[in-house]
Amino acid sequence: MANLTNAQLKNLRQLLNNNFTKLRDEVRAELIRSGEKHYADLVSGVLDIGDESVADMLADMDAALFDRQIQEIRDIEAAWLRLADLSYGACIDCGGDIGYERLSVYPTAKRCFTCQSQREKTYAHEATPRL
Repeated sequence: MANLTNAQLKNLRQLLNNNFTKLRDEVRAELIRSGEKHYADLVSGVLDIGDESVADMLADMDAALFDRQIQEIRDIEAAWLRLADLSYGACIDCGGDIGYERLSVYPTAKRCFTCQSQREKTYAHEATPRL
């Protein structure tokens, strides 16, 4: 495990637990809200293509938000596994320390700042949609 003190690890575990609880509650609330939303009814009741596209956009935005929340939950679970196998705080690319400062801001970080910056430069084009 990286050079983290017991107090720092305790603080980071608490951050992960708090983030997990918050996300779980958000997902639960979103699932309840989505049951109340009837985009299909909205789309079927409109004859205007503009209104139909707005309804589609709203449904897509809800799906994207839900996907983001689920991915964050997966990242927290992966961080918990790294805590359990004592690899938490070590960069998955170079093996160096991620650093408490970075982890306290982004407790699910898998890479040190240098490796993450390089990864973002290398794979930046992958997030760009193409036809």
